[in-house]
Amino acid sequence: MVTYLLKKSYQLKDLKETEFQDLWGDHGVFTTMWIYGSSPKILFFEEHIKNLLKSIKKYKIFKPSIKKDINKLIKNNLDPKKNYNHLLRVALNKKIISISLRKRIKPKLDFNLKLIKLKREKPEYKNLKYKEILKHLAKMDNSRSDIGLCSDKKIFETGTSNIFFVRNNKLYSPAKNCYKGITYKFFESKVKKINKKDIMIDTLSKFDEIILIGSGKGVASVKTVDKIGWKRKSLKTFNLLNNHYSLAAKKYPSIN
Repeated sequence: MVTYLLKKSYQLKDLKETEFQDLWGDHGVFTTMWIYGSSPKILFFEEHIKNLLKSIKKYKIFKPSIKKDINKLIKNNLDPKKNYNHLLRVALNKKIISISLRKRIKPKLDFNLKLIKLKREKPEYKNLKYKEILKHLAKMDNSRSDIGLCSDKKIFETGTSNIFFVRNNKLYSPAKNCYKGITYKFFESKVKKINKKDIMIDTLSKFDEIILIGSGKGVASVKTVDKIGWKRKSLKTFNLLNNHYSLAAKKYPSIN
């Protein structure tokens, strides 16, 4: 069960507060951002909002003041005196904006990936069709495990993150049918090349590392993969990516 520090909903048309709705399963979109520090920072905030606005337009939720409204609600609900290490979620459908804060859980090094046959609806967008995924995640210790979403003998993403696969110091990621998040785009600017290709389940044994990336987990190294007997062979690329991410977080400016 998720414990919320904050959960509020507002009518989209006039920003009047209403009964909280998490909006999971609705026709709508969301973004999840890491907020941290005693003078709060939201890592890659502008990039998150820009990406969210693209999805909002696609789902025909857009109104001229939407960016201003989202920024206002976020700032009104933050405590400048609190030392944060939380995940800030903003979700919208055509009537409601919901904002919530929950504790960010740091992934451990003995992390396991459980492969399941499931693919998100319209995976290129961060939409709210997550109920099946949440059913699986609710049964897990999210500091030690996640689900790998698979279809047609391929793996695309996890229930919470993008995935990098490493072989001979080269980075690979699924070519399509997954949402390329803000953390993924950050690493595109930091590494020499990400090779985009279909990742077949029966080829996982060839990879030295499997790394999860996203706002929720930051950078997480997978130790084992259920059923296929895969085990981590190295932490080299994980350490490199984690250093890039930690430095970005350290340098990122506080919220104005």
